[in-house]
Order: sequence, then C-alpha cells, then structure tokens
Amino acid sequence: MLKIEGLSKSFGGVAATNDVSLHFPKGSLTAVIGPNGAGKTTFFNLITGAFKPDRGRILLDGDDIAGLSPPEIVRRGIGRAFQIARIFPTLTVRQAVLGAVHAHRNQHRILAKRFPMPGSGDRAEQVIALAGLTAKADTLSRNLSHGDQKLLDIALALVLEPHVLLLDEPTAGMGPEERWAMIDTVHRMWEQERMTLIFIEHDMSIVFKIAQSVRVLSYGRVLAEGTPDEIRRHPEVIKAYLGDEFEASHA
Repeated sequence: MLKIEGLSKSFGGVAATNDVSLHFPKGSLTAVIGPNGAGKTTFFNLITGAFKPDRGRILLDGDDIAGLSPPEIVRRGIGRAFQIARIFPTLTVRQAVLGAVHAHRNQHRILAKRFPMPGSGDRAEQVIALAGLTAKADTLSRNLSHGDQKLLDIALALVLEPHVLLLDEPTAGMGPEERWAMIDTVHRMWEQERMTLIFIEHDMSIVFKIAQSVRVLSYGRVLAEGTPDEIRRHPEVIKAYLGDEFEASHA
C-alpha cells in the first residue's frame, strides 16, 4: 500500500506539488492525469527520492520513506520506468536483463563471467518473456524499436521485484498500433505480477480503458479522484483538462 499525506514541493517559490494526499491500495492499477505543468512528474520524483519534499509523508506499507535516497527507496520496493527509456545500448536484451538480475541479487562479482549463477538465468528469461521480448533477446538494445526500448526499461524495473511500479508516460512518442501493443503488455504484466501500478498518461482512451481509478492533478493540487466513469463526467476535470469536445464525443 502506498499512502501520500500532505506532500508539498516548491521550486523558486512556485509550488510544483501542493499538499497532495492520495492513497493507492495494494495491487491497484491507477492513472495519474492532468495538463502539462500539473506536477505529475514532480510527484513521481518525490516518491522515488529524486526530489526531497518540503513537507509531507510518503508511506510504503506504513513506513515513511520521504527523503530517503533513491537506492534505499528502490530497496524498499518502489521501481520506476521513465518517459525516455534508460537502457544499456551496447548490451543485448538478455545481457541487460541478466546483468540487472545479478545486480539486484548482489552478485556483482560474477557480472563479467560467461555463465549466470543458478536461478539468475531463469529469472532473466521470465522477465524478458513477461515484457514480450523473447524473440528479441539477442538483439542489441540500441537496435530495438522505440516501443521495445521502453518495454526493456520496464523489464529492468521489474527485475527489482517492486511492490509499487511507476510508469512515466509509457506510450509517449508511439503511433496508435504500437501504443496499444505497449499498454496491452503493461496490463498483462500487472495482472501477472500483481504489484501496485501507477502510470502517467495523456491518452485518455488508454486511461479510461485500463485504469481501475484515476487521480487528476492540476497546478500541483489534487483536482479529482475516482473511477474512470466518474472522472470523465467530472465538471472541473472537463473544464481544466478534458475539454467540452471530449465530453461531447463521449456523451
């Protein structure tokens, strides 16, 4: 369970996150939406320790992790994949995932060895399959398509066996077909791993199809929260973000 209480962060006097309180139940699938500059990425940066909050608490299974270092927050069980994939371009998919498994298991000394430690190879292949990358396991990461690079980034986060996984715009920069393939894979990962999954997304058709619940940020504050049905009909959300054209097309 992830619980946010009174989280605030300002930069140069501008409140990027302003007294945000949200609850993400264990095993839930939640979308975070809002206009550009709403504070969505700052919110993720606070949870993962990239920024330290000015005020507030970030409770993971009851323990306050606010202000801890990013590596410590990862050890506590929070993983993240980024809008721009962070991969190892000179390694194959298999090498990258296997290296991540070894690092996660503190097997740094054997990273350069030819054969993996018992169990590590199995875990790597499991994660590669979960990401739908088995057919491309021997492809250099830099030669993957944009969508597959983002799937690899997610796979590297899954290696850490997170209790909570944050995805920052997983479908950004993709065409319609690739976008839906990506989100289908993400949904399958969530179903199989049953971690708490929170994702930032601008494509409302995706949000309203797969999210169990939606949190809306605007100017650093929580504007609304509810089911997709409740959010798509919320007057303030329509006014601040979705627009009247969206309301008309989904009436």
